[in-house]
Amino acid sequence: MELLQALCCTLLLLLARMQVLLAVSWEDWWTYDGISGPAFWGLINPEWSLCNKGRRQSPVNLEPQRLLFDPNLRPMHIDKHRISGLITNTGHSVIFTAGNDTVANYDGMQTPVNISGGPLSYRYRFHEIHMHYGLNDQFGSEHSVEGYTFPAEIQIFGYNSQLYANFSDALNRAQGIVGVSILLQLGDLSNPELRMLTDQLERIRYGGDEAFVKRLSIRGLLPDTDHYMTYDGSTTAPACHETVTWVVLNKPIYITKQQLHALRRLMQGSPDHPKAPLGNNYRPPQPLLHRPIRTNIDFKTSKANGKAACPTMYREVYYKATSWKQN
Repeated sequence: MELLQALCCTLLLLLARMQVLLAVSWEDWWTYDGISGPAFWGLINPEWSLCNKGRRQSPVNLEPQRLLFDPNLRPMHIDKHRISGLITNTGHSVIFTAGNDTVANYDGMQTPVNISGGPLSYRYRFHEIHMHYGLNDQFGSEHSVEGYTFPAEIQIFGYNSQLYANFSDALNRAQGIVGVSILLQLGDLSNPELRMLTDQLERIRYGGDEAFVKRLSIRGLLPDTDHYMTYDGSTTAPACHETVTWVVLNKPIYITKQQLHALRRLMQGSPDHPKAPLGNNYRPPQPLLHRPIRTNIDFKTSKANGKAACPTMYREVYYKATSWKQN
């Protein structure tokens, strides 16, 4: 009996130690491919079950013919002042995080950048930018348009600062997060604010590397359009919290081949164990189910044979998959 009790105690101790190890290393357990890839995220950690069982998951494929015009949608507003922070190779993505008290800021105290308007009922405070991209030009973005994916996507995240204290607090709370999606198309001349980020890539070649970025304009990253599509969704990495109001802007910005090459040189691991390239860090599209995708693009109705025709948005929707496909 004493031997059995001792064995039970030893087993419980081992299990407790395993829980401690798992608790501090979940971030190392998920990837974007293989048996730790997106299809398995919800099985790796019970707290990530929404990744497999959720009903409002992101990203999604945007189909212009399914968009619903909402005349109550307002223009988006992002404060125009500049902000400093850190750009980091996390081993999963390239992330720019706004500087705060824990980040050395050459400008001293900085005013937070607020995001408001659009479909939002509250004021959101900018927190970070995620960059998703492919190892070739045919894939990379998380959101797609009629099945067509772009070489890269920038996602601007903010948290509801009127209801919650910080980003972590808001992550699993109602109306907690806004995600502004900007799709990136190949071009000869890049967005200047995007260049400020990609100019630092050589300094973050390996997982865990970080570099300071001074005076970045979040608003300056936006394309020249007031039109967007919006839906209720989730974060696109574990734990797939279904608390995100997504705003997908209806026009791309441009990234050059040189910038994509610099991104594709980034590695997941350390210089001694670089692992695999960081690229192809995108989650596949998730089922839309019964969610509406609203837009502020006004589908002007025309008359055919004296009767109002069905509204069509193809003239107004900037993204038409056929026009982006490379020959």
